[in-house]
Amino acid sequence: MSVMRVVERGVAPATPAVVYGVVSDYREAHPRILPPEAFESLVVERGGVGAGTVIRVRVKAFGRVREFVAEVSEPEPGRLLVERDLETGLTTTFTVGEGPRPGTSAVEFRTEWEARGIRGRIEGLLARSWMRRVYRRELAILAEFVRGR
Repeated sequence: MSVMRVVERGVAPATPAVVYGVVSDYREAHPRILPPEAFESLVVERGGVGAGTVIRVRVKAFGRVREFVAEVSEPEPGRLLVERDLETGLTTTFTVGEGPRPGTSAVEFRTEWEARGIRGRIEGLLARSWMRRVYRRELAILAEFVRGR
């Protein structure tokens, strides 16, 4: 097994508190920053804001739709939020900190999963390229969203 990893970073034109508020709000704000070409739906099954939230997400990729259920934790509330796929263990971590200029935020999206065997590694390489594009788009939507608040 090998660990596959995708990391994308960006800057959002709002304070870390505002940006983290968007990322952690799965009922209203977070669904609005998801690129519609990649995400079919996000449904909150429990909670809705931050730790303890459980979400069901439908992702569109490579001509297929995949559904997963993830639980949200906050190892560092206000700075670090983690979604963990309950079936596969895949984790996506959102990190929000002070940006390069006052009133901005540095944002990082990081996803990690275990690839099993040759097929898993090949699929992982394809998935990494696709996820980078999705995350770049999501960071751009996030920046526009917080700019409008």
